[in-house]
Amino acid sequence: MGPVPEFVRGKRATNASWTWLAFLWVASAGLYWAKWHPYWGKAWSAATKHSLGTSILTGGMASPPAPSWQAGIQYAVTYFKAIWPALVVGLVLGALVQVWIPRTWLQRWLGQANLRSTLLGGALALPGMMCTCCSAPVVVGLRRHACGANAAAAFWLGNTALNPAVLVFMVFVLPWQYAVLRLVFGAALVIGAALWIGWLDRRQALVQGGCHAEKPSAVVLAGATVPVSAPSSDLTQAWPVEWARKLASLVIGLLPVYLLSVLVLGGMRSWLFPATASGWGTSPWAIGIWAVAGALFVIPTAAEIPIVQALLAAGVGAGPAAALLITLPALSLPSTLMVRRAFTRKQMAVLWASTLLAGWLCGFAAWAWV
Repeated sequence: MGPVPEFVRGKRATNASWTWLAFLWVASAGLYWAKWHPYWGKAWSAATKHSLGTSILTGGMASPPAPSWQAGIQYAVTYFKAIWPALVVGLVLGALVQVWIPRTWLQRWLGQANLRSTLLGGALALPGMMCTCCSAPVVVGLRRHACGANAAAAFWLGNTALNPAVLVFMVFVLPWQYAVLRLVFGAALVIGAALWIGWLDRRQALVQGGCHAEKPSAVVLAGATVPVSAPSSDLTQAWPVEWARKLASLVIGLLPVYLLSVLVLGGMRSWLFPATASGWGTSPWAIGIWAVAGALFVIPTAAEIPIVQALLAAGVGAGPAAALLITLPALSLPSTLMVRRAFTRKQMAVLWASTLLAGWLCGFAAWAWV
């Protein structure tokens, strides 16, 4: 690929089109390497073996290991071996979206608190198929570059809850009802949570005397109002320098807390998922407990399938298992810490409440149906 012209606000549209094409090329190449090609082979394996391997919770053992730093290190190594290509792609795209994508376009199409921006944000997530942590750098980049909270939330949740590859894997590995429940409640989660956030943003804008849904002039980032109409002074630099600066900001700001939280959660996973071989998970009230545990824990993409398969074989009921199919991939404590400055506390509360509610309802639907 030849040199990409620097995008500067006010330059000709032809220059902006070069950055668009370059971004699409890099995104497609990165996703093919990290996601599309590996998933093609994994789909054939799931179709023939009806399995995606052992549960990452137990590593093939009967139950998770006792809490220890060794258990945390073991889990972190296994986890990062599975996700590092997608994490690299997420960091690269999270920086590039701030340099190559015209801010005015994001403001026009993804910066409004309405249904169109919500649906477009969710649709853009479908080819990504990233886990919640690997998509977090892209979400942070979008929010820093005039993307509305509702569209960013739809993109973030849509990467996991609406992952088409995972739905295919589920059909081959689990009873087909679980794939239907994942699709129905996953779509409800993505659209419902994003629209809820959009409603809050419109309400806040009206209280402040404006209408964010019609003419967005600012994006709220963790309580700070950032103008989106003014050009960034950073764009006066050459794009490689600007991209490197954005990438360094993402790496320094996101990775330390991410690495530490994965280590801690991996070490204490036996506390989050105790007695996996016990029958106590058949009780209806356990659905809520399993939903919370799933929302806190962190897994690679599609790892919820072998986890649920192992839990079902160990005697856990259909309700808790279905709840995990929603909450395990949708959120995690590490990914929440990564995007903590991209959403306000109220917006993050909406994301968590929506995820737990969707997991709880999905669990009860499975308890009554499967």
